[in-house]
Amino acid sequence: MYIWEDLTPAEQQLALARPAIAEQTSLSRDVAMILQRVRQGGNAVLRYFNEKYDGVSTPSLRVESSQLQAAAELLTEQQKQAIDTAYSTIYAFHAAQKPENIQVETTQGVQCELRYRPLETVGFYIPGGSAPLPSTVLMLGVPAQIAGCLQKVLCTPPSQGEQVIEPAIAYAALKCEINEVFLTGGAQAIAAMAYGTEENGTVTIPKCQKIYGPGNRYVTEAKRQITNDPKGAQIDMPAGPSEVLVIGDESANAAFIAADLLSQAEHGPDSQVILLSDSQALIQEVKVELSRQNQQLSRNEITSQALQHARLILVKDMTEAVSLCNQYAPEHLIIQTQNASEIADQITNAASIFVGPWTPESAGDYASGTNHVLPTYGYSNAYSSLSLIDFYKRYTLQTLSESGLNALGATIETLADLEGLDAHKNAVSIRLAASSMARR
Repeated sequence: MYIWEDLTPAEQQLALARPAIAEQTSLSRDVAMILQRVRQGGNAVLRYFNEKYDGVSTPSLRVESSQLQAAAELLTEQQKQAIDTAYSTIYAFHAAQKPENIQVETTQGVQCELRYRPLETVGFYIPGGSAPLPSTVLMLGVPAQIAGCLQKVLCTPPSQGEQVIEPAIAYAALKCEINEVFLTGGAQAIAAMAYGTEENGTVTIPKCQKIYGPGNRYVTEAKRQITNDPKGAQIDMPAGPSEVLVIGDESANAAFIAADLLSQAEHGPDSQVILLSDSQALIQEVKVELSRQNQQLSRNEITSQALQHARLILVKDMTEAVSLCNQYAPEHLIIQTQNASEIADQITNAASIFVGPWTPESAGDYASGTNHVLPTYGYSNAYSSLSLIDFYKRYTLQTLSESGLNALGATIETLADLEGLDAHKNAVSIRLAASSMARR
């Protein structure tokens, strides 16, 4: 337990520090090499990596519709119903976010518009392995479906079982009308979607305008590199290891808090969990619950490693807790206090907030309707959770009538003069002169 008031400024900074991303220099170098190999070797390199890292031979990278259907049928009706329910709640929340074009007459004769158009080709990265994420298929596929993106590309590592793809991922992909599905994972999948691949002159994996989805540090680094490459692609948001911060007072349920902390810790050894409380008794109860519940978890080796980065911090009051939370800018924030709604209104930096004792972070991860693709590592101080708007590009349109240009022309000429841009001024002056001549 940390007592915030007893810490020096340096110790306070260390207490809120994220786990360092290990070996960043070598990681950047290794990922750059993977990106280059995929750009040069295309599908052959993807097959090589599938064999090397996943131990699976994939003569065909594409998952055909019949294969998706066959894999999806392996789910039980209960499993399908769970995905159906999550699909409906996510759809309802995101459908309500549809943007509207606007048109404004900024001055007489001058019409300005803001219009939205869906991205044509979007790419989704869906992790596989020990924790395949059909929920992420829904979080990405549903808003793309609502926005009307024409081509939805999904990359996921090949399954090591009898099916080429995880059944739950296949079912969710079909639900979201994603038919461009490919078997490739890791940084190489990001490269394939960023640059596209061909075989015998025919496109295999389409080049995507924007790439979405979580992944390990190699995937995260690959996304960072391709977004800095003019020939690459844009990404949903910067991210790092997953994290949760809980604010609790003496009224909070220690077992609930421990469960929430562990649910985030199981994402990976570098996940970070933090509790801020003004109750020393609560902190002690949470410590006991963490130990007890962790022993019962199937992924307790991972959670135990993540708990090494855990911070249980005693603050003097809730005002200090809010201040520290805004300073930390968590990916997930859970508020278990008597006045949870009032505290939520004071939060300025958090990607997704869960209010009250009956709102576990797991609800947002799966089926409440909000999106679980969120900025981490402090990026929520400037970035937002994924939403429908992230699947659109917006552009402006303006129409000036002759009278509108006559009314605004002198202003434009004067501003162009101020900036010393004669050609800008002339583009207006020549029109004003033509208008004047026509009126004679």
